[in-house]
Amino acid sequence: MASTEGLVPITRIFLASYYDNYPFTPLSDDVSRLTSEIRSITSDLLKDSPPSSQDESLLLREAEGESPHKIDENMWKNREHMEEIIFLLHESRCPLPLQDDSELSAVFNSLRDKFQKTLNVLQDFQAVNSDRVFNTVMTYMPQDFRGTLIRQQRERSERNKQAEVDMLVSSGGSIRDQYSLLWRQQMDRRRQLAQLGSATGVYKTLVKYLVGVPQVLLDFIRQINDDNGPMEEQRQRYGPSLYSLTKMVLLIRLFISLAWGRFEAKKITRDQVAVMEQAVDVYTYEFRRFITFISEVFANSPFFISAEAAGALEARNNDYKEINVPAGKTHEVSLSVESVNSYIAWDFSLIQGKINMDIGFSVECTDPTGKKTLILPYRRYESDQGNFSTCVSGNYKLIWDNSYSAFFKKVLRYKVDCIPPVVEPVLSAGETGRITFAYLALAFAPRCCLLDDLDQIYVYGLLYFFPHLMKECCFLLWLGLH
Repeated sequence: MASTEGLVPITRIFLASYYDNYPFTPLSDDVSRLTSEIRSITSDLLKDSPPSSQDESLLLREAEGESPHKIDENMWKNREHMEEIIFLLHESRCPLPLQDDSELSAVFNSLRDKFQKTLNVLQDFQAVNSDRVFNTVMTYMPQDFRGTLIRQQRERSERNKQAEVDMLVSSGGSIRDQYSLLWRQQMDRRRQLAQLGSATGVYKTLVKYLVGVPQVLLDFIRQINDDNGPMEEQRQRYGPSLYSLTKMVLLIRLFISLAWGRFEAKKITRDQVAVMEQAVDVYTYEFRRFITFISEVFANSPFFISAEAAGALEARNNDYKEINVPAGKTHEVSLSVESVNSYIAWDFSLIQGKINMDIGFSVECTDPTGKKTLILPYRRYESDQGNFSTCVSGNYKLIWDNSYSAFFKKVLRYKVDCIPPVVEPVLSAGETGRITFAYLALAFAPRCCLLDDLDQIYVYGLLYFFPHLMKECCFLLWLGLH
């Protein structure tokens, strides 16, 4: 059993720092181009023939909506769409005239094989990732009969879930029904984990001491899938690319389904088949590339980090931000300033690699009338610190400019502050005297440091200094009472 002493669950800030080491190369522009072309073809198919079945209506509504937000739900959706497409491309499911066309039949068989290979890659990824998570968790569990019981219980649970799927299939359930059940089972696992992590009272005591689940593991499973928890960083970082692929394969499925259903009224053209071929080639290549990439990210990601490392990352995050400024792009920070004599300050540097880089930096102001003023002229820096006092209210914009770079992104670490002017209160002579006397009391009477109220310090100071006031410090008495 691995020790959990001094460890805390991974945080979102840690994952942000970890994912900085794993930037995903953007998807090919062909993804958006071909997705648009497939969408246009499906619109043409629906123009004269609206959805004719509940399945078509559901599929169309799904295509018009947003992709799921969760990474694993998108994985299941891609898997469902691929399996549906493989089913549709089976020779027996194609319209009869297409079955008799040897050239098109060969094309569809090739597309089917590509989807099958990609589906196999996804299934292997899910199985390996599931085993990795379970085995990692088990390293922190007791390595005695309790660990054996947990493994046996998991095997029984998975057999029961698979039996539920098999029963659905044997009773004639559709592929959509199967994947709805699989996702529901996945959510059941997640809810059970969350309930385990949130255990209280006697149940929590049993979980910790009888079953042997360490507290840090309970904390991990409670918070890992929170809406704004660590996994949200993963969704924001890698989700958009996966969402695009989910939408692409969904539209490919919709196109094939509509084309088969309307073949008698509107036969599929060679140009449409060519677009579908391109789309399948791009989708299967990009999806396998994404799976290969995310497999490496997941394989190297820890569950726990030291409390010291977590604290250091939190402190660093509170002070500075890090951002990639792509080649040809800029990064801007806008500050709304309502009071003149506010201070705007900045501190930034580029995280350097083998080649020293610089980045353009300038500051401009737009006053309430819309007039723009250049505060700090453009200049290129590796790092810089600076500040100035504002002369007018308005919107102040700090601009880091990498537009001149054709190839190199810049990793920018920066901190920006806007400090409003400090208005000192006007004190009466008596208040000034009382405050001065209180400071003297703090300096000479040690117990005053234990008090947190000015009046208490003042009174205690009087009592402390009184024996000395008559002889040597009469002027202090006058100062304190006026």
